[in-house]
Amino acid sequence: MKTVSQVVVMAAMTGILVGPLVNAATHQPAPDATWSAPLDEAHHLFYSGRYDAAAALALDIRASDTNNLEASELRTSALHFQIRRALGEPKDREKAWKLCATCQELMSTFLAELAIGQAAARARLAKDPADDEALFFLGKLDLNYVWLQLATVGRKTGWSEYWEARKSLDEVLKRHPDHIRARVARAWIDYIVATKLPRGSRWMLGGGNKKRGLLVVQAAAQAEAEPFVQAEAKFALWDMQVRERNLADAIVTARALSRDFPDNRDLTRFISNHDLRTSR
Repeated sequence: MKTVSQVVVMAAMTGILVGPLVNAATHQPAPDATWSAPLDEAHHLFYSGRYDAAAALALDIRASDTNNLEASELRTSALHFQIRRALGEPKDREKAWKLCATCQELMSTFLAELAIGQAAARARLAKDPADDEALFFLGKLDLNYVWLQLATVGRKTGWSEYWEARKSLDEVLKRHPDHIRARVARAWIDYIVATKLPRGSRWMLGGGNKKRGLLVVQAAAQAEAEPFVQAEAKFALWDMQVRERNLADAIVTARALSRDFPDNRDLTRFISNHDLRTSR
């Protein structure tokens, strides 16, 4: 029998950072970090839906620099989406999971990468608790784990990771309120807790605020930022617009994203299915 906390966590976290069509995947370095060409390429592959290639390139980057938390976080995101693609959308996820040999292999790889990233982030925080880059990526790695387990695999786990992620993001935002990636990730938590939980249960996950989540993501999508930071915010905006059934604005956002990521099949499919200009 499920406990109340298990039900609440599962209900809330199945939606966190999960879009109806694509991942509102993450990508902005810490405030003073610089972009490297390999990471740019890995991010472009990810947002284009080429998850296997993105994961492979992220591994190369992280292997040459074991403290590269950004590469580790990106790789876990890409591995997760490979698992989602392999598993599909079965009615019986438990049965489908047991039959998916590819999923089992990818999960082992995901968990290994997750452990590497978490260990590196926690080691840095042990030396400097105010290391905002380590705090942010620890939070993102935690959310990647929770999302994979609850939303994709259907396992009721991730309570401690959720709270660690929420605390980490809040600490980063106290010192850097304009940190776009942290704002977007935190906005998703606000939005999902407010929209997926019964009013009386929201307090168990720290509360949520749908209006605030929407406003934060809208502002982030319009802010000047590195290309893939802005892409993350725009994907999040598109996702929320679809959830809100605001198809007119969602089409506008999808078309803007498709200009930067023309190979993304989810964007192409959405535009084809919903944009009158392409469906006539």
